[in-house]
Amino acid sequence: GKVSDYQSGHEKTLTALIPALAGANMMYGMGMLESGITFDYGQLILDCENARMIKHTIQGIPVNDDTLALDAIKEIGPGGHFLMHEHTRKGMRSQSKPEIIDRKSREAWEKAGSTDAYERALAKARWIFENHKVEPKPQAVLDKIRAIVEETEKELGI
Repeated sequence: GKVSDYQSGHEKTLTALIPALAGANMMYGMGMLESGITFDYGQLILDCENARMIKHTIQGIPVNDDTLALDAIKEIGPGGHFLMHEHTRKGMRSQSKPEIIDRKSREAWEKAGSTDAYERALAKARWIFENHKVEPKPQAVLDKIRAIVEETEKELGI
């Protein structure tokens, strides 16, 4: 995709989810558009959320006495209402918690400004640029990095 839209989201999901399901532990192209020609901070924020959701997905769905909820099913019975049951609410808390994807009602979304995911991602990127403070690395860490660089340059004859 050339812009952050449905196409780029679909492409990024497939190129990250399928390898993750196959056991890959690295995602390529975070923040990139146009096959890496363009880097977009809003896209990076969206991609980070996508990565968190993929990591959550590949953990799988545990199947055990608690997740089967047989006690709750027996308690509530056929035709009963499960959504307000404590077991359901407890289980919902373990689901993915996106920051950018908006799962509010239309009314709440409109009240919050009717922004799309990309606009919200850009706002978060701007917030990070304005508020994030980089802590300096301890001198020992900087010395270790310098030693690695110097050793590598020596090996390569640079």
